[in-house]
Amino acid sequence: MRLFYLFLILIFLLLTGRVIAQKAADTVRPGKGALVGRSLRTGLRQYLLCYQDPKNDRKLTFWYWLRDVSIQNQGGREVVVITQHWYGGDSGSYRRVYSINDAGDFAPLYHRELVKGRLNAYDWKADGISGADSVEGNAQKGFRLAFDQPNYNWNLDIETFEPLPLAEGRAFLINFYDAGYGTPKYVRYSVAGSERIRLIDGQEEDCWVLYTEDSEKGYSERYWISKKDHEFLKEEDHFNGMTRYKIRMPDTMPDIRKGFGPQG
Repeated sequence: MRLFYLFLILIFLLLTGRVIAQKAADTVRPGKGALVGRSLRTGLRQYLLCYQDPKNDRKLTFWYWLRDVSIQNQGGREVVVITQHWYGGDSGSYRRVYSINDAGDFAPLYHRELVKGRLNAYDWKADGISGADSVEGNAQKGFRLAFDQPNYNWNLDIETFEPLPLAEGRAFLINFYDAGYGTPKYVRYSVAGSERIRLIDGQEEDCWVLYTEDSEKGYSERYWISKKDHEFLKEEDHFNGMTRYKIRMPDTMPDIRKGFGPQG
């Protein structure tokens, strides 16, 4: 009988410890859980994405992403402007994304994306998001969604992760929203440890490993962010039986937009 009660106590302690661990996360949203603004890196960064289906050993799918980050003054307000270009195997897969965020707390102000020829543009505020009336051809002109809390733009997850105060044992609940899809939700990201990874130039970089998963939706994501410069270097995702890798290209890679000429 004593062993039985000891077993129950052990289960209780394990469950209690798990609950405590789940609660030990910093809430991160505009106005709460400040990001480390000094770690936001500006300039052009390029990424190679590779999609792999374990059931098809003769095919790989590739994307190439550009993300250009700058600090600007618009109407007397300092903002972070992020322009993205996504290139695939054909012109129909091209995507262009333009986002404006407050430079102080990275709160979203505006988001516009061209996806498969469809233009979606939004004005983003702390209490809600709406289709931008001033943008000609905006397919989301009548869109409206109220927020009960401010949130971050999920399309800018890389730029949100880099300024996080990463450290051993830390976890974060980030209020993310993907413009035009569903509703905002808090997503848990935990520092799963650290690892030294080899870069394209052969050098090694000591990184924090940030991890998230959703067992119900069946996906997991792992991000390697350098300890020295808070730079996003690598990502590995598993979803729907697929694996996706995202690799930061070295700065020696030329800006590929220049090869497209004036219309690129």
